[in-house]
Amino acid sequence: MKDITLGRTGITVPQNAFGVLPLQRVATGEAVKILRRAYEGGMRYFDTARAYSDSEEKIGLAFNGGLREKVYIASKTMAKTPAAFWEDLTVSLNKLQTDYIDVYQFHCADQVYRPGDGTGMYECMEKAKKQGKIRHIGITFHKIGVALDAAKTDLYETIQFPFSYLAGEKEKELVRLCRENNIGFVCMKGLAGGLINNSRAAMAFVSQYDNALPIWGIQKDTELSEWLSYMTDTPAMTSELEEFIEREKKSLAGDFCRGCGYCMPCPAGIMINQCARMSLMLRRAPAKAWLNDFWQAEMKKIEGCLHCNKCMAHCPYELNTPELLQKNLADYKRVLAGETTV
Repeated sequence: MKDITLGRTGITVPQNAFGVLPLQRVATGEAVKILRRAYEGGMRYFDTARAYSDSEEKIGLAFNGGLREKVYIASKTMAKTPAAFWEDLTVSLNKLQTDYIDVYQFHCADQVYRPGDGTGMYECMEKAKKQGKIRHIGITFHKIGVALDAAKTDLYETIQFPFSYLAGEKEKELVRLCRENNIGFVCMKGLAGGLINNSRAAMAFVSQYDNALPIWGIQKDTELSEWLSYMTDTPAMTSELEEFIEREKKSLAGDFCRGCGYCMPCPAGIMINQCARMSLMLRRAPAKAWLNDFWQAEMKKIEGCLHCNKCMAHCPYELNTPELLQKNLADYKRVLAGETTV
C-alpha cells in the first residue's frame, strides 16, 4: 500500500482511508472497536461530518487521549451563515474531544466560497485556521462544474468529490487539476453508494492515481477486514480487471441514483435514495433480499408521490427523480410478479 500526500497540506497517509458516515448506524461500543481496529491495521485518515448524527462522538471516544496526535480527522459543516459555521465548529470540536480538526470542509457546497463574496463563509475558515481550531481548509461537492471551478483557485487545500471506476472524463479532469494545483483530492463514494460490489476492482482503479485518497464507507468488521487486507495485498490493475470495469460501466451507463440522500426527507415518506435505484439493486444483488414485505411496503409508497419536485431541486446530479421512481416501481412490480429479472 503506497502513501498519498494530500497536496500542500503535507498530510501523508496510506491510500486507504475510513469514511465514518455508516458508523452512525452502529452501536457506540462496536463503532469504537471498529475505529480502533482500523487504526491498528494502518488506517490514519478518518472522515466524518456534523451532519452524520453521532459519528463525531464515536471518533472522539475512539481516539481521545494518546491516539489523537497519531490520526488525521476531517469533518464538515453544512452551515450557510457565519453564525451557523461557528456553532457547528464548536459542537464538532466538543464531540470529537479535540482542540483542532485537521481538515475542515464546507459540506456539499453549491458554490465556491471566496474571500469578499459577501457570505463571510471563507473568512470564517481563515479565522478558524488562524485560531488553530482547524489545520486545513477543504470543500466537498456533488456537482462537477462547481468542483472544477474550485480546483482552478488556490483557496482550498483539499477537494472531496465522488470518484470511482464509474467516473467520466470530467471527474478525471478534476483529479488532474487537483494534482497540477497541489490540492489534496479525497474520493468519496468509491463504491458508488453500494452499486460497486467488487472492492478489488475499486481499489485497483483508485491506486492508479497517486494524488487520490479514497475514504471507504465502513460499517461492519467484515468490511474493515477486507479493506485492511489491501494494506499488504494491494490490488493492481490487470487486463482482467480492466475488462470487468468496462462491462460494469456499460451496465451502469446513463442516469442513475447514487444514493447520496440529499433529496431526503421526502414529504410522502418515500425512501428515495434506495427506491430510485431499486432496478439496479435487483440486477446486481440477490433479488430475494429486496422482495420482502419491508421493501414491498417501501416501494408502494412511490404510488403516493406528491410530484412536489422537492427531490429534483435538491438532487446534485439533476436527475428527474419522480420519473426515475416510477420506472423503478414498474421494474419492481414485474420482478415481484415473476415476469422478469430486470
